[in-house]
Amino acid sequence: MKVSELIKALGLEVITESSYSDKEVNGCYIGDLLSRVMGKAQENNAWITIMNNINILAVATLTEISCIILCENVGVDETVLSKANEEGIVILKSPKSAYEIANEMGEILK
Repeated sequence: MKVSELIKALGLEVITESSYSDKEVNGCYIGDLLSRVMGKAQENNAWITIMNNINILAVATLTEISCIILCENVGVDETVLSKANEEGIVILKSPKSAYEIANEMGEILK
């Protein structure tokens, strides 16, 4: 599934300007402990989190995830947004909980 398809299927809000239509998503990882995400998230996963500081961008780059999904309407500040746009990291947002997003993704990716 492409990130663009995931956005439509889950009703996600795109908060970065990065191009996302051709990035593949093959699963997800839920986590807020950055060191754990670095060790467990896999390439092309969507990372579901409430973490919103600048360090999420480094983790996204290291793990080669497809996108970051901020749940529970968590946003990012202008510094994070600017750097994400510069680095081409896709950040999405949802009012849903991490559980709800992952559950819906599980149904979609079957």
